[in-house]
Amino acid sequence: MSRGTGGMDQVVALERAALDALAATSDEAALEGWFRAYLGRKDGTLTGLLRQMGKLPPEERPSFGAAVNATKERVTAAYEARKAALGEVALTERLAAEAIDVTLPGRSGEFGTLHPTTLMTRELSQIFGLMGYQTIEGPEVEQTRYNFDYLNIPKNHPARDRWDTFWVNSGTATDEDQIVLRTHTSPMQARTMLKQDPPVRVIVPGRCYRYEAIDASHEAIFFQLEGLAVDKGITMADLKSTLTSMARQLFGSATKVRFRCDFFPFVEPGVDFSATCAVCGGRGCRVCKQTGWLELGGAGMVHPNVLRNVGYDPDKYSGFAFGLGIERIVMIKYGIDDIRNFYANDLRFLEQFAGTRI
Repeated sequence: MSRGTGGMDQVVALERAALDALAATSDEAALEGWFRAYLGRKDGTLTGLLRQMGKLPPEERPSFGAAVNATKERVTAAYEARKAALGEVALTERLAAEAIDVTLPGRSGEFGTLHPTTLMTRELSQIFGLMGYQTIEGPEVEQTRYNFDYLNIPKNHPARDRWDTFWVNSGTATDEDQIVLRTHTSPMQARTMLKQDPPVRVIVPGRCYRYEAIDASHEAIFFQLEGLAVDKGITMADLKSTLTSMARQLFGSATKVRFRCDFFPFVEPGVDFSATCAVCGGRGCRVCKQTGWLELGGAGMVHPNVLRNVGYDPDKYSGFAFGLGIERIVMIKYGIDDIRNFYANDLRFLEQFAGTRI
């Protein structure tokens, strides 16, 4: 550092350079870089002037130090003012970017919708409700006495094999208190009749479980709707008229229903029933495999042994029962060709039912 007025000239020139550079800063990042260059503790140019005082003659040090400190105070004050100004600019820009036009209409939110199996369950409950049926529910984890024994399913029946049914606890399949995941909603037939005397008219929708190989038409978990009517003088004609009325309310008044002999342990005689294809109207198409018919479920007159098991006199009372696969009916009604779509949680599939109301 030069002697005499040279040091003071350097302070004046540095102050002018600092203020010019400060005025040129345009944002907070540039201001921070300026602060490190001029006022930083380690590398700041103005701060560094004080460390050069040792090179001056003793008589010049007081005046030089005072000049440097006064310069730092002025430059620091200018820095604070510039910082405040840039902060206001940044705030104004942020508020402008975040501004909301309160006159615009609000955005509608996304709302969930009912699952197609739930929609179909409600529709079926309404249809049967108009025919005098009460909707009830039952346990999904069931005792074998209700799932098999009361329903005339013998202990050596294939349905009781461990490869066809999910068994919950250990023990032999012959124990009446063995626990299973119910294979159908039919156990509620026994539970209902054990609790009340005829007449009985109930439907039982719910989830069922079977040890199935999963493919386009089979799932290990599925929904079923059981129907039961018991009273004096009930005949097969009542069963046929009930299911025909249900099918026509679901698929249209021109729908026809076909009944063919089939076997189920808890009914005698037993039938499977089909409706004319809702896709082609019975003419034949890919969905119905060119037959014109789509199978809806199984049904029949309640077996006398089932009536005896629950304490009903089969010489006095008769009844019918039927079972519907709810997913299957949805597939028929809406032309769905893969049952796995119901449980894949694919919004592209589920959103198709967003406008459906029951």
